[in-house]
Amino acid sequence: MAPQKPLVSIVIPSFNQARFLGATLRSVLEQDYVPMEVIVVDGGSTDGSVEIIQRYADRLAYWVSEPDRGQVDAINKGLQRASGEIAAWLNSDDLYLPGAVREAVAALQAHPEAGMVYGDGLLIDSENSLLDRHRYPALTALDLLCFNVLLQPATFMRRSALEEAGFLSEAYDLILDHELWVKIAARYPLVHVDSFWAGERTYPEAKTMANAGAFGAEAERMLAWAADDPALRALVAANRSLMDASLLAFTGRRLIDARRYREALASFREVLRIQPSVALRYWYKLLQALLGAWGLETLFITYRRSRRRVQHAGQALVETEPGQFHLEQVL
Repeated sequence: MAPQKPLVSIVIPSFNQARFLGATLRSVLEQDYVPMEVIVVDGGSTDGSVEIIQRYADRLAYWVSEPDRGQVDAINKGLQRASGEIAAWLNSDDLYLPGAVREAVAALQAHPEAGMVYGDGLLIDSENSLLDRHRYPALTALDLLCFNVLLQPATFMRRSALEEAGFLSEAYDLILDHELWVKIAARYPLVHVDSFWAGERTYPEAKTMANAGAFGAEAERMLAWAADDPALRALVAANRSLMDASLLAFTGRRLIDARRYREALASFREVLRIQPSVALRYWYKLLQALLGAWGLETLFITYRRSRRRVQHAGQALVETEPGQFHLEQVL
């Protein structure tokens, strides 16, 4: 007899995302992997989301719509109810690409020592147009503590690793996923798969963009926690200068997203003082901060848009059949 395949639990936290929720659900429900349980935790939406969830209710392991304490509470509520050996969450404005779950399971089975696997991801806008491709190398706890960040929807965790890490911390609202990855990486190897697994949306109303200027404070708090954590203390002590410079660069990049260019430039000046190599790694963001501080941000934005047009040439994620999203030429 063939060995029994592990159950995969996918949690979808949702709040007033009716615009995207149906596509998100289809991208999960039409994955070519069995067995899988899908759990939807809605925060009491009033925009028609509940009606969308009800359309798929017979294919869901569980769903609820009730007030909660926010995204972390919703995700943890779903993850703690989940019974799968492998778990993930997909925000209600993001998408899985075909084969993502199957490939993630195969990677975890091939690497029993791993606590988490992650693939590559596509950054898309609210209309599914391709903005960027995010390809990743193999990352360690040191890389994560230097704020090399992953596209969250392209990650899958072993349940045992999630439980040992203690689920998501309600101390974080913006880097909640990154802090969890650090806790897992402190205990288990991470495995990268060279395959695109998900599309993550970015648009002005998205939480990460609307609150971009607050990332730095959370990241600084996380690094302070890591410096005191028994599993990470020695790693932080041995690499503190690199981590501090990387924290400042991360803060500067997020301040640029918030259009606080002078503050971003000040962060990058500190990076240049502490670790010039880190600043050089993000030279294009330093240039963007300079142009923004001089009131010339539109020059950089125009350049970036033209570069994206050349690189991605009118590509978008198109739903070729229910739940099957593929990159296609649309222009």
